[in-house]
Amino acid sequence: MEIYHEDHGTAGGRPVLLIHGALSGIGTSFGALLPLLARTRRVIAVELQAHGHTPDIDRPLTVEHCAADVLELLDRLGVATADVLGWSMGAAVALRLGTDHPGRVGRLVLASVSFHPGGLHPGLLDGIQDLRPEHLHGSEFHEEYLRTAPDPAGFPALVAKVKELDANLPVWTAAQIRTLAAPTLLVLGDADIVRPEHAVEMFRLLGGGVAGDLTGLPAARLAILPGTTHTAVPQRAAWLAPMVDEFLDQPDPR
Repeated sequence: MEIYHEDHGTAGGRPVLLIHGALSGIGTSFGALLPLLARTRRVIAVELQAHGHTPDIDRPLTVEHCAADVLELLDRLGVATADVLGWSMGAAVALRLGTDHPGRVGRLVLASVSFHPGGLHPGLLDGIQDLRPEHLHGSEFHEEYLRTAPDPAGFPALVAKVKELDANLPVWTAAQIRTLAAPTLLVLGDADIVRPEHAVEMFRLLGGGVAGDLTGLPAARLAILPGTTHTAVPQRAAWLAPMVDEFLDQPDPR
C-alpha cells in the first residue's frame, strides 16, 4: 500500500506528523490547522489505509496496522524522529507510536484520545453496528472521500472497517501510559466523546496534576477547549496552533 502524504512548511528542525480521524482525511481534519503550523515548521500529513487518497487493501483497519504504515512512510522519507499530532483515531495511532516505538517520537499531541473504551461516555457506541454508509451521504467526510479516493465507490467498505475498529478499540494499561517517554499534550473538547475525567486520569498517569509552583512544570500538559464538540476540536485552529507551537518548541527533557 502506498500511503498518501503531503509535505508542507520549512525543512529545518524536527517535523510534526499529522494523523487524521476515522472517516476523515487531511482536509476535514487539518484544513484549518495545517497551514498555521506550517508557518514555522515542516508538517507531514498522512492519509491512512482506505482514507482520502490512500487506497484500501485486503486487511482489517487497525491502529497497529496504521502505526506500522506510518513508520514505513517515515523510513521512506528518511525521518528518524518526528513529533506527532493525532486527532481521534489518529490520536490512538499516535499513542501506539509513542508506547511501542518511543525512539521514533519526539513529542506527542493527542486530541480526543482514550486509552481504554471506558474512557468514552457510556453508551456512546451503542448502535454503531447499525450505521450505514448512506447515513453519512452529504457529510463533509463523504464529500471529501468522493473528491479524493482512488475508488469513490469504496466508501461502504471504509464504513464497514471503521465499524469493526470501533467494536474492537485498542487498549493500553495504566502502566503503559505511565511509562510513555514522549512529553505529551492532551487536548479535549469540553463536549467531546471522551469523558473529561478520563483525560484527567491519563494526565495524572503522565505526571500531570501537580502544584507546578512547588514541583516545577511536568512534561505532560492538558488543554480542555470550551464549547467544543468532538468534531469541532481540530477546527479550533486559532486556539490550537499557538498552544501546539509553544509545546513543540520546548526543549526535550530526555
